[in-house]
Amino acid sequence: MSASKSTAATGAALPRPPAARGDIDPFIVMDVMRAANAREASGAPVVHMEVGQPGTSAPRAVIEAAKRALDQDRLGYTEALGLPELRERIAGHYREVYGVSVSPERIMVTTGSSAGFVLAFLAVLDPGGRIALPSPGYPCYRHILSALGGEAATIETDDATRWMPVPEHIEALAQQGELQGLLLASPANPTGTMLVGDALADLVAACQTRDLWFISDEIYHGLDYTEPAQTALAFSDAAIVINSFSKYFSMTGWRIGWMVVPDGLVRTVERLAQNLYISPPTLSQRAAIAAFDARDDLEAIKAVYAANRELLLEALPKAGLTEILPADGAFYLYADVTRFTNDSAAFAQRMLNETGVAATPGVDFDADRGSRYIRFSYAGRTEDMAEATRRLTGWLK
Repeated sequence: MSASKSTAATGAALPRPPAARGDIDPFIVMDVMRAANAREASGAPVVHMEVGQPGTSAPRAVIEAAKRALDQDRLGYTEALGLPELRERIAGHYREVYGVSVSPERIMVTTGSSAGFVLAFLAVLDPGGRIALPSPGYPCYRHILSALGGEAATIETDDATRWMPVPEHIEALAQQGELQGLLLASPANPTGTMLVGDALADLVAACQTRDLWFISDEIYHGLDYTEPAQTALAFSDAAIVINSFSKYFSMTGWRIGWMVVPDGLVRTVERLAQNLYISPPTLSQRAAIAAFDARDDLEAIKAVYAANRELLLEALPKAGLTEILPADGAFYLYADVTRFTNDSAAFAQRMLNETGVAATPGVDFDADRGSRYIRFSYAGRTEDMAEATRRLTGWLK
């Protein structure tokens, strides 16, 4: 073996330190999933409630469309903005579900919602720009923002506002320094709470008054249990909407999503997408067109989530988790575990080791208060949710 190969095999010293922009926090839920998978690989049973991932495969129509594409399509690059047929179908989705007219020209297909956040931040923020983010909230917002040289302006939500931001939060942050916009999800991750009534319209109006970008993460739309979720596009053509086929459409691993942007931002985002991604995965785009025709399958999957939600909302308080945030949508319960611990990370690890139930510590979503919370995903099978509550009952007492 040559010296150079030997050095490579044992690991050579880096020529320079890694770039500072890569020094971001981990996405802890993925670490929990790795630990849960390792336990499972050793032969120990695990109930997976850690990852926000549907426990079902994609709908039959999606899989059949993918098979046809494999047989009939070269699967080469598409336009950077995505297949025209898919963009037209997404526009039809807004007419059918929300009664909102959106031009297909304003729709761009992305490599999952994650690419949508990258494109949105790059399109509207210069280095050092500040975006308001509710806390608790999806951690990758702030991690992506940090890696791109932006800054998160944290809105600490609580039960007084149903764990959602309100216009007063925007006013307070704007007084503290220049602010470029607000990003929020409704239904939200990890809380499952949702803006209701005029709350979304009021937030959009507050941003418009201050000339702020309004970025709406609508990835959990369709997964609502109290009333239908609203799209920000109903209140402003200047809103940036990000969505995905991952959650309601049960297509996480297909890595396909979309954005809706104002007319004046289309070419900016297109140039970024051309250079960063070339185009979204063609096979996934072909399959995604069929997803909109799979409503019966999708509603059947949602009915399982609804049953899981009811089961857990009844059983977890009996097991000892009596403080759970309002669960309006998505497929999460965010539970206060203060009566058991002030270290949710250690608590989640012990819960996995001693009961085989995998859940995500709140520190992934809220650096300051997350040590008091655990997020449970109920996107799995109902029998698994029942088994989880059986294991936790007694262990928590």
